Amino acid sequence: MRTKWMGVLAIAAALAAGGATAQQVFTKPLRLIVPFAPGGATDYMGRMIGQKMSESIGQPVVVENKPGANAIVGTDLVAKAAPDGHTLVLNAFGHATNPYLVAKLPYDTLKDLAPVTLLVTGPLLLVANPAVPANNVKELIAYLKANPDKLNFASGGSGSSQHFAAELFMNMTGTKMTHIPYKGTAPAYVDLLSGATALLFDNMVTALPQVKAGKLKALAVSSAQRASQAPEVPTMSESGLPGYDTGIWHGFMTTGGTPKNVVDRLNREIVKAVNLPDVKEQFIARGLVPVGSTPEQFDAFIRSEMAKWSKVIKDAGIKAE
Repeated sequence: MRTKWMGVLAIAAALAAGGATAQQVFTKPLRLIVPFAPGGATDYMGRMIGQKMSESIGQPVVVENKPGANAIVGTDLVAKAAPDGHTLVLNAFGHATNPYLVAKLPYDTLKDLAPVTLLVTGPLLLVANPAVPANNVKELIAYLKANPDKLNFASGGSGSSQHFAAELFMNMTGTKMTHIPYKGTAPAYVDLLSGATALLFDNMVTALPQVKAGKLKALAVSSAQRASQAPEVPTMSESGLPGYDTGIWHGFMTTGGTPKNVVDRLNREIVKAVNLPDVKEQFIARGLVPVGSTPEQFDAFIRSEMAKWSKVIKDAGIKAE
């Protein structure tokens, strides 16, 4: 009997030790790099998830804004950090296009960063100035083919998701438009509303109010499914462009070489936060789709994004800087 109880105690001790080890994965404050300026959507998401993680793991999650070079500055800090899971970056769309837009990145996109989870995705809304002689995508394609380069499109900057949504559209339709990049979407809207520019792909939260006010017309959403915020607006695929699917996305990564058990623990904590009702509600209100993928799914997603955009960049003749 004594031997039996000693065995039971040994198993219990081992289980307790395993639990303690799991709790001790994070032994100091975590550093969450947001590679964009304070006050934007990425900053907001990072701080919200960071707070939920801090409450769950019992360690502070310190958010640091490190903007610059389309997120390269902040991402590089994480790529060169200790591979222990204590440093994270909340990255976005440009992570998949930077390898083809920058002649020499200071890190290897696939080797030096370990995907943790795809946090959210979100559709873009293709909006047009009312003077544009097209009320749907089929009419727009027909007009552009008959009048190459006659229309221009605005974006919040070269290399942005808005820019590449239009490049993908031109690539798939064989049409041509002139790109007018701005330093952010606010000035882009000024010219779009005045008629100085014709078209813009933008997030639902910013674009939809202009449509509802009658100042712009919505032609299509960029995602494979219709957007819950505007279910009456068709997708590109439904509008005669099958296979068109793009939008914004944000995801967490840590330093390449971080042990799998640590990456998996980070994944569990972030996914748990994403699935909290208040977090989901706030994401959806901002036109975003909560995801919370596995690390493997996020890795496959990044690779597919890189493959898609490398082709678009090459076909469009966009040169690396």
